[in-house]
Amino acid sequence: MTRNLAEIEDKRQKSGGSAFDAQHPPSREIIDTCVHCGFCLPVCPTYALWNEEMDSPRGRIYLMKMAAEGKAAINSQWVGHFDTCLGCMACMTACPSGVDYGKLIEATRAQIERKYDRGALERFYRRLIFALFTRPERLRMMRVPLLLYQRSGLRKLVQRSGILRVLPRRLQAMEALLPELPPAEGVAEVTPAVGTKRRRVGLLLGCVQREFFPQVNAATARVLAAEGCEVVSPADQPCCGALLVHAGEEAGAVALARHLINVFERAEVDTIVTNAAGCGSNVKEYGHLLRDDPNYAERAKKFSAKCKDVSEILAEMGEQAPRSALRLKVAFHDSCHLQHAQGVRTQPRNLLAAIPELEILEVPEAAICCGSAGIYNLVQPNAANALGDRKAGLIASLDTDVVVTGNPGCILQLQASLDRAGKHIPVLHTVQLLDASIRGQLPSTLQN
Repeated sequence: MTRNLAEIEDKRQKSGGSAFDAQHPPSREIIDTCVHCGFCLPVCPTYALWNEEMDSPRGRIYLMKMAAEGKAAINSQWVGHFDTCLGCMACMTACPSGVDYGKLIEATRAQIERKYDRGALERFYRRLIFALFTRPERLRMMRVPLLLYQRSGLRKLVQRSGILRVLPRRLQAMEALLPELPPAEGVAEVTPAVGTKRRRVGLLLGCVQREFFPQVNAATARVLAAEGCEVVSPADQPCCGALLVHAGEEAGAVALARHLINVFERAEVDTIVTNAAGCGSNVKEYGHLLRDDPNYAERAKKFSAKCKDVSEILAEMGEQAPRSALRLKVAFHDSCHLQHAQGVRTQPRNLLAAIPELEILEVPEAAICCGSAGIYNLVQPNAANALGDRKAGLIASLDTDVVVTGNPGCILQLQASLDRAGKHIPVLHTVQLLDASIRGQLPSTLQN
């Protein structure tokens, strides 16, 4: 792909007006907030990989401005620069001017999906991803064939045979990211508080988390209950729509948001707890997503105001359950949608630091994404693998027993990247170590 601004301008469609339609184009007010200072460049993953201006937040904002002024067309070259953006929001943390890049990239991607023809094959692939990963019941149906594939020895045979190398790059990426499925472990619709009830909370179960990492949801419910929360986990809750929002599929995301709000309004909870950073950042923005809906705009704001990451609520409530010692060296990986989009960074570290004899190791370049980013590692596997390999190398330089993070996508990406590097270091969710400390029992992946 040519990443040259002059060529984009040469090839633009001449138009007297904006290339965007009238449905929530990228905000000119936010665009004009960018002073092009360049503070975003060192933390941008794609700029770190390619050192190309148009693949930096500053460059992408300039491309938005050009399109808004009719000086650039929404063509394959222009779209390509936005497709390679991970939407990690590291630029927002670094920006001294407070540019809300998250709203700009999501609005731009919604424009792209309405106005740009990706072609039949690309449309089919994306629809397949969304039809699968936003439907937990379909992911549940995959468990049996995936378990057979993994436990029969077929997966190892396929990997040794070299068959994967002749498959399309995206299918190779999908196979490499498959987690080793644990036994199914459900969460009760209501988990009573241990001792005096301090709060009634709702637990967002997620999609990939619910079906591929059920042990994380189970650990979350146990930890919350141990800290005095009555935990309500409605079985009929749908996907939150995070993958759709981040990919510009606005209409589908709005429908799921309405459904989720309905479900948790009936649950009558004080707080809605998330344990997947991408989901958490999404539900906290429902007020913005549903701002035009007269029936849901205010309800969405109230819903979002109740949403907290599990590390936030645990830090806020303070420790009640006693902790047992865990003699572990832990490399903590900041999920982008936790540290940048939600501004949650100190809480998980403080919770881990309260576990006796546990040592926290900081991963260098903590602000830079591991390459997961929703469906990014499925649609941009080359860039995702380069970022994953970079992160795995930094982790490998540490003398660590385990890596912990706060997002299922990061767990998948880091585990695959470490395995590719020949470093078989387990990757867990932060709440799993808290649960292990409270129960006095290590997760099976750490038991030797």
